[in-house]
Amino acid sequence: MSDEIKKGLLGIVVDQTTVSQVMPDINSLTYRGYAVQDLCEKCVFEEVAYLILNGELPNKKQLKKFVKNERSERKLSKQILRDIQKMPRKAHPMDVARTAVSLMALEDKDVKDNSPVANMKKAIRIFAKTPTALSAYFRARKGKKIIKPKKKLTFSENFFYMCFGKVPSKEIVKAFDVSLILYAEHSFNVSTFTARTITSSLSDIHGAITGAIASLKGPLHGGANEEVMNMMNKIKKPENAFKWINNALNKKEVVMGFGHRVYKKGDSRVPTMEKYFKKVAKIKTDKKFIKIYDIVKNVMIERKEIHPNVDYPTGPTYHLMGFDTDFFTPIFVMARITGWSAHIMEQHAANKLIRPLSKYSGASYRKVMLLNQR
Repeated sequence: MSDEIKKGLLGIVVDQTTVSQVMPDINSLTYRGYAVQDLCEKCVFEEVAYLILNGELPNKKQLKKFVKNERSERKLSKQILRDIQKMPRKAHPMDVARTAVSLMALEDKDVKDNSPVANMKKAIRIFAKTPTALSAYFRARKGKKIIKPKKKLTFSENFFYMCFGKVPSKEIVKAFDVSLILYAEHSFNVSTFTARTITSSLSDIHGAITGAIASLKGPLHGGANEEVMNMMNKIKKPENAFKWINNALNKKEVVMGFGHRVYKKGDSRVPTMEKYFKKVAKIKTDKKFIKIYDIVKNVMIERKEIHPNVDYPTGPTYHLMGFDTDFFTPIFVMARITGWSAHIMEQHAANKLIRPLSKYSGASYRKVMLLNQR
């Protein structure tokens, strides 16, 4: 057995998956074999959610049934809504998301059943109810009345409605749909691996997703989109951008929203998200964030040869849509529930307890001395 330590499991293949992969030959992330940029242009989010969970794109009948099922599960119990209203106003929405999924487990009649049929039912429930929980907190912490979900609205339209009381233009909804598609799945990232590790002990899907949410919260993972917006707010205006980013690089500070463990020639999701970021900026008549975006990106590429990842264009897009900065990563959660659920069910189907080894580097063997001898 090799004693070589692979920090961060770098380069270690721990299992196989049919859910997604990055294809270097076409420099593209693919879901079940479909290039994600093609899915963004030709599908709505619900179609991609079905694909990730079921393995194939739906026909009209299958999509209609899937959509009807999701919409029927959107409501939260009065108890959970009361709990959300009582949550601290200064709590991070990611902690609310994590807690809400745990609360859902307390009420789910199938929580102990890990059969494929039960897990699919639970996956749909968590997928449908999480936006309702997040939008309830979005309004409750502002002292506003919680808005109930509407069955006639799409997944994205409904989230806007529950947050703001109205649905924006089709172009804005499409951009939001695209962001959800791009965030829905990304192979064995840290939160997905967390979900699979929890699942490997034969724990339940609610527990695995709760753990995944906690993992996603970190700024080195999902929380990066929040940090991108925090950076842009620090820069304040385009005239400051060039000096700010160069100073940051001179001080060897980490610039969030750039670089990726998997992509070495640039995140394949960025061109699509950047396209829709600029569409949203045009609709909102924004020039400030577009200019800051371009200046920082160009300096990073020229000086460090480091390209942006998908969090870089997503952060300012969500800001222009009207979402609070600390809600960016919870929106990521709404999308990634599909990917996590697919991996959880895949893990259950061919399970082996995940139990890596460690190399001990602490004190050598020693004997315990009596208190009066120390």
